Amino acid sequence: MARKVSTQRKWVATIAAWAIAFVIFFPILYTIITSFKTESEAIAGISLIPSGTLENYFEVQSQRDYFKPFMNSVVISVGSTLIALLIAIPSAWSMAFSPTKRTKDVLMWMLSTKMMPAVGVLVPMYLLFRDTGLLDTRLGLTIVLTLINLPIVIWMLYTYFREIPGEILEAARMDGASLFNEIVYVLTPMAVPGIASTLLLNIILAWNEAFWSIRLSAANAAPLTAFIASFSSPQGLFWAKLSAASTLAIAPILIMGWFSQRQLVRGLTFGAVK
Repeated sequence: MARKVSTQRKWVATIAAWAIAFVIFFPILYTIITSFKTESEAIAGISLIPSGTLENYFEVQSQRDYFKPFMNSVVISVGSTLIALLIAIPSAWSMAFSPTKRTKDVLMWMLSTKMMPAVGVLVPMYLLFRDTGLLDTRLGLTIVLTLINLPIVIWMLYTYFREIPGEILEAARMDGASLFNEIVYVLTPMAVPGIASTLLLNIILAWNEAFWSIRLSAANAAPLTAFIASFSSPQGLFWAKLSAASTLAIAPILIMGWFSQRQLVRGLTFGAVK
């Protein structure tokens, strides 16, 4: 009887999990389906049966050059992630293995910066970028996205590093390891799952960032988020073309997330079970 109840609970949990996953994935699925419809079909109502036309993709490519914003997104998201890791790894190491009485206050202060509305500093940021020549440049957006995501990166790495026994690093110091060797050759290999998941998550966050990308870029450094926004015109929204542009924008990061999901889950649960 107990085994039967356990089996029933397992089936209920599985069905509930699939239902929740479908609800979460449905907007993406509907966007992809709509991209294969004509404009008249797209505005007619919700339908999961596309006409199978590729006209929207051809028109999107003819109106805007997809390759340029794609490369901008790659350079900006990967560049900001690597810079954030270079800053965050030694910062998290210091807070995890040499904490002070103010360490938690510093961590909370960093996290509190994520609570500030971005629009509150839009004007000074715009003027600063204009005066320094960083407006509409890959470097400018890379710096902004690095600073935006740095608190999250430090917090995640700090959590992972706390799970590593400090005695291992002390043994490395006793064997004559320098600070650089301790971080690079001892700490980093032990925290590879956590670092990998942090890297993947930060790339996703940077890839999807729209507020700063749209407002601090134009023709030269516009990433795929600005590429999508460009299909909103005074004449209205063309849902089929907008869906095609959105599909082209999310496809690379969706494929990357699909193939790296095991590493991402492994990293996010790193140290959760001892």
